Amino acid sequence: MSRVSSSTLALVAAVTVLTGCAARARNIPGTRIEDDRLNRSLIEAVERYRVAVEKADAEALFLMASPSYFEDSGTPVGADDYGYEGLKDVLVGRFLMAREIRYAMKYVAIRRTCAADAEPEPGCRAHVEVMVDASFTVLDARGQDRRTDKRDQNELVLEWVDGQWKFLSGM
Repeated sequence: MSRVSSSTLALVAAVTVLTGCAARARNIPGTRIEDDRLNRSLIEAVERYRVAVEKADAEALFLMASPSYFEDSGTPVGADDYGYEGLKDVLVGRFLMAREIRYAMKYVAIRRTCAADAEPEPGCRAHVEVMVDASFTVLDARGQDRRTDKRDQNELVLEWVDGQWKFLSGM
């Protein structure tokens, strides 16, 4: 092969590789989640939730919940289940006991029932899987501060209602 043709071949190969990489979907930075308008709007909604948890803002969290909110607490017994009406009491109760809240999340996956290139329609649902790394301080039975660390996997379920994402469960 001549120098010109091998240089041309190398250039064509490089352009092909670069074009192939550009055609692949990009991820939201720091995640493995495809970067599209709906996924970004979901993460923005969950970030508002995360910040409200750190601020212990029960009222803001309650406003983020759908009137259809229901939590089964992940247990087989129904005694600890609650809906929208019970959510406010649960949130206020938790925040009365906790101080110095740190609440970090790593976004693992998003599954949704609406297309990325369309405006979400009422009823569009999304499941946002997150790894939670949290810590907070509570008073123990002797009145002493006790710092608690918690790491857990959680699934937040959201629904598009009145032009915004509302939480159906997982808060």
